[in-house]
Amino acid sequence: MLARLAGQGSYKLRNIRLDATLTGIASSAADGDDFLLCDLAIEAGRILAATPAGINADDSSTDAMPSMDAGGRIALPLFVDCHTHLDKGHILPRTTLANGSFPTALTQTKADREARWTRDDLALRMDFALRCALHYGTAAIRTHLDSHPPQDAISWPLFEELRQEWRGRIELQAASLVPIDFLHDEDLLARLARRVSGAGGVLGAVTYPTPDLDRLLDRLFQVASRQGMDLDFHADETADPAADTLHRIALAAKRNRFPGRVLVGHCCSLARQDSATVDATLDAVASAGIAVVSLPTCNLYLQDRRHDATTPRWRGVTLLHEMKKRGIPVALASDNTRDPFHAYGDLDMLETYRLATRVLHLDHPTADWPRAVSATPAEIMGLSGTGVIEPGGKADLILLEGRSWSEVLSRPESNRIVLRAGRPVDAPLPCYSELDALTAG
Repeated sequence: MLARLAGQGSYKLRNIRLDATLTGIASSAADGDDFLLCDLAIEAGRILAATPAGINADDSSTDAMPSMDAGGRIALPLFVDCHTHLDKGHILPRTTLANGSFPTALTQTKADREARWTRDDLALRMDFALRCALHYGTAAIRTHLDSHPPQDAISWPLFEELRQEWRGRIELQAASLVPIDFLHDEDLLARLARRVSGAGGVLGAVTYPTPDLDRLLDRLFQVASRQGMDLDFHADETADPAADTLHRIALAAKRNRFPGRVLVGHCCSLARQDSATVDATLDAVASAGIAVVSLPTCNLYLQDRRHDATTPRWRGVTLLHEMKKRGIPVALASDNTRDPFHAYGDLDMLETYRLATRVLHLDHPTADWPRAVSATPAEIMGLSGTGVIEPGGKADLILLEGRSWSEVLSRPESNRIVLRAGRPVDAPLPCYSELDALTAG
């Protein structure tokens, strides 16, 4: 029925629940879990009007619109996934020695990259992943790209092609991924910065304690500043409480008066540190204006992995509640999918949010935590008008079956309806058999 209505160009969704923290709709009438029960008038792919359910809009022309009763179902804005690794996705079947440990994941991925990551191999896997994300309702993705030479000369041109091909379906951004030691070679860094800048990308690195870390961070901040680029780091993805590179990134941002956006992912070791160290780090992060993204699926999978038949003793995730209380922008993202760093996943941000709610206790109250998979990462990525539902904006939303967060997060919501410009997306999940050629021979 919805497809038929959308085909007429204008219609109304009656009795739809919108999360009050994800809309630009002014209303004092919120029901349980801070939902607004609304009627949405959609015309020419945009939200023409949003009114409390059963109350006519000022524009009487919406009264004659064909309509559908949503029955109190929840509608969310499209998801924004600000930390993924599309270039690594779906290599697990051919990395047969992967065992869930971080060191093995590094060595197995490196070997696979050097032996198999041709343009055709990457294109097949990345397109497959993007079709999954489209099906689930993702509007924008930032992917990290392994950028060690000669891989950078393969992955970045392909990314530019995919970004153009997917424009209008999924907005793509990319961040370079190199170890912090890569920055010792200023010529290599300069060439990488030119390549990333030319692709409209973000400079990034994996940080870990090294004797000259502060000097290397200053070098990266200065190059990014000169090029007018944002920065995106992997930091402290370890249980070692001595790992403090998040703090040092924040100090570098302040020291260099960096004008761009900075996003830092993982930050696992923060949860292992004493209160005084945590307070000092988070105060610095807040004052530097840095955003943090937690990757609960991957961090649960890798952190505290034991191979002696004993149970992990901590969750591996970072301190999002403490960050949020300080005004630090916090997001959630998918990270790795079906590779040695995380053997599972399908770029379904609802699955990520469901897991995060349970692991990080993002409930009782839910408050504005849903922004962590929509509006906040959109702001981090500089995407205006994405991740929210508001009058005048695009009619891009996900119509769910559930009528409360308890209902939504208790089932996979595999029957969700994804609307782009007011029209249902007919994008089935790709079959895994499409990837059989990756392991052939």
